[in-house]
Amino acid sequence: MARFFVTGATGFLGGELVKQLIGRGHQVVALVRSLDRATLLSAMGVELHTGDITNRESLRTPMRSADGVFHVAAWYKLGVRDSSGIAERVNVDGTRYVLDMARELAIQRVVYTSTVSVFGDTYGKLVNESYSAHGPFLTEYDRSKWRAHYDVAVPLMQAGLPLIIVMPGAIYGPGDTSAVHRTLVRLLRGRLLMTPKGVTFCWGYVEDIARGLRQAMDAGRVGESYLLTGPAHTFQDVFATAARIVGRRPPPLHPPRFMMRAAASLAALLEKWDFRAPYPAEVLRLMAGTTWIATSAKAEGELGFTARPLDEGLRHTIEHELRQLGMS
Repeated sequence: MARFFVTGATGFLGGELVKQLIGRGHQVVALVRSLDRATLLSAMGVELHTGDITNRESLRTPMRSADGVFHVAAWYKLGVRDSSGIAERVNVDGTRYVLDMARELAIQRVVYTSTVSVFGDTYGKLVNESYSAHGPFLTEYDRSKWRAHYDVAVPLMQAGLPLIIVMPGAIYGPGDTSAVHRTLVRLLRGRLLMTPKGVTFCWGYVEDIARGLRQAMDAGRVGESYLLTGPAHTFQDVFATAARIVGRRPPPLHPPRFMMRAAASLAALLEKWDFRAPYPAEVLRLMAGTTWIATSAKAEGELGFTARPLDEGLRHTIEHELRQLGMS
């Protein structure tokens, strides 16, 4: 039985990771900003410490006796103006504090959760871990996670930190609170009329991605990065599949890339003058034919990672959402 320190334990992916670690008999120590938000973790027997990854010293005591560290916490928002610099503080500085503390305390193994979006738009290409890009960045999340990956994690790894980097694609499943979840709810309520044309992501079910983090801790090679990506599907495919599962017609409108780009430019202009556009420019840019397509062949071969088909994962997700909405 090992003892693991986990950041982001109250979040979507971190919460699933904690559940799996506890289920396998491990001890879990979690850093949480509020004990009120961590009642489920407490009920599972997680050792809770209040603190924040942007406060370096709050990491010392809970991390000190850990056999391994999972750094999952991140700031993830789309279409939100980051005037306070929170993305930089959490995603960049917070990652630096967590990884640097792990080095100071001589933690044996560290798994850092990066993202495939540090690659930016892959322009329809299937890429692997050797791919790199330096912008342009579609969102503030992408930019700050790129900085955390290449300006913080990689240099510390090269300096001797026993670090493994994992890079999930789009994550979905029960408990999601992202824009994907909100779009799915609109479809289930019969209110989704449009999905953009050409937008393609790799879709990983949350249980599979959390298992991939565990596999990286167990079998990942220190100093290596692993893409944890599910099957690639367009937004049209995803929501047409969801519609078929619940017996609805798929969304009928599919605006092309040029139309989404024009809408993004108009929204950016409105935002410049402090007008609120119906959809934020950042979201519209992302929906203008963006592709994040990457292969998890390395993780499959070295870690034993597998990702379930979209249809199977969506069925589980939809069953959960229908219960939550009182529609089952």
